[in-house]
Amino acid sequence: MASWTQRPQASAAFLNPALVAVVEATAARDFERESSGRLMPWPMAFLVAPMVLHRPTRQALPSSTRTHLPNWIADHPALVAGIAARSASLIPAVREGLRFGLRHQMLAVEQGHLKGTVANSRSSGELAQLIKAASLIGRWTARSDNPSTVFSLLGVRP
Repeated sequence: MASWTQRPQASAAFLNPALVAVVEATAARDFERESSGRLMPWPMAFLVAPMVLHRPTRQALPSSTRTHLPNWIADHPALVAGIAARSASLIPAVREGLRFGLRHQMLAVEQGHLKGTVANSRSSGELAQLIKAASLIGRWTARSDNPSTVFSLLGVRP
């Protein structure tokens, strides 16, 4: 990642490590809740960010997990087509966010899995939308027994 002084202001604001850490910690926390204690495999963090931070994808997400992921994918092929490229481009920001989250006890790593230790927050505006989307992605991906299935459905190679 470029130094903070060299980053475009919009990019620095939207891809700041604290925001990415909150998004990842929320997804990991709700993955664990949905899966009855199973922790989120750390590679899933690289799927959360491109789905949550990309406004068109975030806005197209369903309101609940009752919509099955394969059905949503079939209904939104143009959005899904860009997830692999967005995932690759966000690798540095996700890594930086994970390091921030670990350093500030928002995330923990246990046997190759992420545990979100962030509490529910009362936020508003776009931050609330990001947190809601991260929660949905965490709960949605927890419904799959095999993370590679989620990666395959979204066209992303871990």
